[in-house]
Amino acid sequence: MSFTSLTFLFYFFPIAIILYSIVPKRFKNGLLLLLSLFFYSWGDPRYLLLIMVSIIVTWFGIKFIHSRRQKREEARFYFVCLLVFNLSILAFFKYYGFLIDNVNMIFRTNLQIVDLGLPFGISFYTFKIISYMADVYTGKTPPQKSFTNFALYVCIFPQVGAGPIVQYSDMAKELLVRRPSPDLFGRGVEKFILGLGKKVLIANNLALVWSSVKASPDLKMSAMTAWLGIIAFTLQIYFDFSGYSDMAIGLGNMFGFKWAENFNYPYISKSATEFWRRWHISLGNWFKTYIYFPLGGSKCSPRKHLRNIFVVWMVTGLWHGASWNFVVWGLYFGLIIYLEKIKIGKILKKLSSKVQLLYCLLIVVLGWVMFDLEGVSQIGRFYSRLLVFGSSGLIDGNALYILKTSWKLFVLAIIGASPFVLGLINNVKSRFGRGGYAFLSVCYLLIFLLSVASLVGDSYSPFLYFKF
Repeated sequence: MSFTSLTFLFYFFPIAIILYSIVPKRFKNGLLLLLSLFFYSWGDPRYLLLIMVSIIVTWFGIKFIHSRRQKREEARFYFVCLLVFNLSILAFFKYYGFLIDNVNMIFRTNLQIVDLGLPFGISFYTFKIISYMADVYTGKTPPQKSFTNFALYVCIFPQVGAGPIVQYSDMAKELLVRRPSPDLFGRGVEKFILGLGKKVLIANNLALVWSSVKASPDLKMSAMTAWLGIIAFTLQIYFDFSGYSDMAIGLGNMFGFKWAENFNYPYISKSATEFWRRWHISLGNWFKTYIYFPLGGSKCSPRKHLRNIFVVWMVTGLWHGASWNFVVWGLYFGLIIYLEKIKIGKILKKLSSKVQLLYCLLIVVLGWVMFDLEGVSQIGRFYSRLLVFGSSGLIDGNALYILKTSWKLFVLAIIGASPFVLGLINNVKSRFGRGGYAFLSVCYLLIFLLSVASLVGDSYSPFLYFKF
């Protein structure tokens, strides 16, 4: 079930809110867990068993490991076994086909691939499970006493599909005590509607532009068409994923949770390093907490520092997808970030803010080519189109058509990807008081109605990060 489906918007969500508001406080987590399990099983009930096995094994496994905490070697052994168990499930479903493909290519075999499918949200809930394991094992937080609360942490429905990946230590207290309020609920509604508008009104329409560009036979196009296409994808993936995150955080607010922002206007960054502090913040924090810092972070020799960066970014690439283009994409950013730390960063600081911004945008846009296209030949061909080599000149009819039909969409997306809109909203609230709030309420209602109208007429368009 998707947040943008009419089933969710007009059946599941209203019923969930009504039930949550009337059940006694001590039953609220139990209700949320049942709702989350129903939500998770909606698309494919088979995978409900898989997530429950992971939850149950981890729950009892950590209780056992915690009871052996005085015997460090024994506790470490069982912790590693439990870690391997959870990672093996993720690896089997996500990387089985990738492994067979590479075995066939290297050894010239013809092993058949069984289509296992990718369990909904497995990359996200596995990382949450590991967060709980690590936080308890290292003594950062005590083990959760309630099985219901632990299971809810793993599969709570706003997060289970595509995050944010809230670390257990950041959510443990709210599993026990939450302080819902009309103000928090109202902020949640605003956040949810803005996220819905981002996805339905902006991301889905940008997707049409990018799809039409990359559908060109042999990627035959002008340089301008290629640039317009990849810029459309650059904006699309931001509005798609940040839209989902806003909707998830908004839903959490409505149920009394306060989750940190997952995006902080990444396209105003002045370096790749800054970009990744602003993009998918919860994932970046997870990698830093559970991989980068345990390896030594930057407080080690230059050689080990380089190793740590490349390990993190290779895993980042693989986490996004079982394909070599994702591995190369991850290593690409790892190399750039390392170079920024040792040399480029010093040079950038001497340049103007506009040059730094253009540098970062160029690095990121070129990176998205590797992220979305597959195969060395296709990626290389598209890069050649961007550089005019092998393209149909600098400009063609397709580029002019995109500019004519979509320029308003591009302008709206560029403005929306900056802090301008948030600043405008806050300004209206502070300057006009109740009148400002009333005006904004009408705007939110209009965004919701336009989004629903668009959903009624459009075919299903899932969030991009669902496939990861």
